[in-house]
Amino acid sequence: MKFLVLSDIHGSAESLEKALASFENKVDSIILLGDYLNHGPRNPLPQGWDTKRTAELLNERKEKLICVRGNCDSEVDEMMLTFPCLNAYSTIALPTAKGIRRIFLHHGHLYDRTKLSSWLPKGSIVLSGHTHVTLMEEENGLFYFNPGSISLPKCEDGKTCGILEVETESGKWKTENGKIKIGLYSIEGKLIREMAVIP
Repeated sequence: MKFLVLSDIHGSAESLEKALASFENKVDSIILLGDYLNHGPRNPLPQGWDTKRTAELLNERKEKLICVRGNCDSEVDEMMLTFPCLNAYSTIALPTAKGIRRIFLHHGHLYDRTKLSSWLPKGSIVLSGHTHVTLMEEENGLFYFNPGSISLPKCEDGKTCGILEVETESGKWKTENGKIKIGLYSIEGKLIREMAVIP
């Protein structure tokens, strides 16, 4: 199973359209890590800023979305969106022979690594955005991935997103001996780097 991981859209319909054109037909679901429509008081207007079009693009795909709230998201934004998007975090549980493997989703502005380490079992994957800076690393048994921003990058990688791929067998999660792979991509579809997550 493949998940497209997007964060920090900030109302850029242009960047969202590019990312969707590059990946939508290759994934089963889309994870949104917050900051959908509003650009925030510290950011400039992103190129292609069109909140109505951004909302339309997301609403058309609501059946495929797994979402969390960003620091720039509010009840007003949810009035334009036809899916729930104001939860501070969400989890995806992958059944394994040893229990579950947890994927923890949050925007990145509320929970630090100390808190996450006390909450989550070793082997968990933590997806977050917020900083607009890409990140892939393992620390103290947790795997951290930040796909950066598709609209207002603050790192050399440019406008980026991610693909989280979980190997399946006959439609069932295969995480006991299977592979979990995370890839960082440009919104145009070019692989920048990837990381294998140890089962």
